[in-house]
Amino acid sequence: MTWLLDNFDVVLGYTKTHLYLSLVPLLIGLLIAIPVGTVIRNTRWVRRITLTVASIAFTLPSLALFVTIPAIVGLPVLDPLNVVIALAVYSTALLVRAVPEALDSVPFAVVDSAEAMGYSTLRRAVTVELPLALPVLIANIRVVAVTNISLVSVGSVIGIGGLGQLFTQGYQRDYPDQIFAGIISIVFLALIFDAALYLLGRRLTPWTRLSTGSSKKKARA
Repeated sequence: MTWLLDNFDVVLGYTKTHLYLSLVPLLIGLLIAIPVGTVIRNTRWVRRITLTVASIAFTLPSLALFVTIPAIVGLPVLDPLNVVIALAVYSTALLVRAVPEALDSVPFAVVDSAEAMGYSTLRRAVTVELPLALPVLIANIRVVAVTNISLVSVGSVIGIGGLGQLFTQGYQRDYPDQIFAGIISIVFLALIFDAALYLLGRRLTPWTRLSTGSSKKKARA
């Protein structure tokens, strides 16, 4: 803990890099998974194939992916984009499964009512289904965000890892305090970001608070 306080500026610099390497892939995953997941939701065979491919992609070892991407894409080994691309693959693989599941949680009666009102498929998905699917979707986004924050540390093995650099440097110097500082910083960052997403979800879905309050009142009655 003492090392962490004495070297706060160094840790803060690594934290900024760690956030960049964690959040950019998450945003890329969302930009890909939301439209893809929405399109494949009602086509069973396409959905099955897409989810199978996503499952295979997520099982690829992260370190192997970090090492092979430079050769595939043509980037320098120490380019941070290698980590961004690898984690974007993982984020997309997880989220492309989460989006259809979140849309499935929308009550059929609501979807049926939107169709009866003449909503097109696109308009219904954007204005009705996706907003109502937010509670389930945000829960999955929280998982992906924390997973990314953890996996970024693996990139330190090839010299790109944000806070993971504290692990490799501490190991090379045989200095446990630096390793513990890295563990504490990553756990703290994951908890803070998870809490921020939880609060964002609560902010975007006020109806969930209303339904919870109504349930509590009925239980007391």
